Amino acid sequence: MRILVTGGAGFIASHITDTYIKAGHTVSVIDNLYHGTRRNLNPKVKFYKADIRKLDIIKQIIKREKPEIINHHAAISEVTQSMRKPLQTLDVNVTGTANLLMAASSVKIKKIIFASTGGTIYGNAKTIPTPETAPLQPLSMYALSKQLGEELIQYYAKTYKFSYAIFRYGNVFGERQDPYGEAGVIAIFSQLLHNKKTVTIFGDGTKTRDYIYIPDVVSANNLVLRHDHNIICNIGRGKPISDSAIYQTVRKSFPKALAPRFANVRLGEVMHSAIKSTLAKHVLNWKSQWSLTAGIADYTKKMNYV
Repeated sequence: MRILVTGGAGFIASHITDTYIKAGHTVSVIDNLYHGTRRNLNPKVKFYKADIRKLDIIKQIIKREKPEIINHHAAISEVTQSMRKPLQTLDVNVTGTANLLMAASSVKIKKIIFASTGGTIYGNAKTIPTPETAPLQPLSMYALSKQLGEELIQYYAKTYKFSYAIFRYGNVFGERQDPYGEAGVIAIFSQLLHNKKTVTIFGDGTKTRDYIYIPDVVSANNLVLRHDHNIICNIGRGKPISDSAIYQTVRKSFPKALAPRFANVRLGEVMHSAIKSTLAKHVLNWKSQWSLTAGIADYTKKMNYV
């Protein structure tokens, strides 16, 4: 199949691109290299350095490539940045998504796959792990932008007769994640401890997240190619893990780790999050294959930290 991947030079989408190439698909990538990097690009992809906010350029690329499937991962994905720069977040995550959908509607795509957020879109949910049927209660501009992106996709899919798969990810970690950003706790902690620096935990250490290793996320994006029905499903392990527990797990790879320091919880952050992925198992036959401990051990090994 002809597949266009946005954000394909970034952390998650570059791994998905590698798997698509390995499976024999023809893959093109759009990325403005704001967070992504050329070293993440598979040499077999056709790469376009472009910004999804530029409608005319996106139209030209899609008209040229005529993708059957679009996998849309390009986004501003940091909660704290979205609170500091709300208009930029809306511009990229909402206007950019609308541009992609407008361009795609002219070439009759079969499906769009959209990276949404299970970690933030439900807010401080009453039920944990949280199912897809729970109310959406975004606390950050990032979460709100993803909710709006989901609504745009459903509208365009219905209007222009293509299918969609919306994945609400837990907190994804793995190789190629930026250790110098504001998101990606495991990458940030590992890099700091490797460099013998002090880790900062925002809050008292009891804040929880649902961590999932990158191969599990890639698997979902591969399995969904076989399905034509519209789906919105969580992709997570369903287990809330505290910041303190994450720190203790990561520090096992760094015997001389310094004690962490604590700071105030940042604006827009959810206090407790874990997502129920029963629907993905039922519809896609997907299931997480990596435990947290095994994933962190594999990650630190691949990063040559141990």
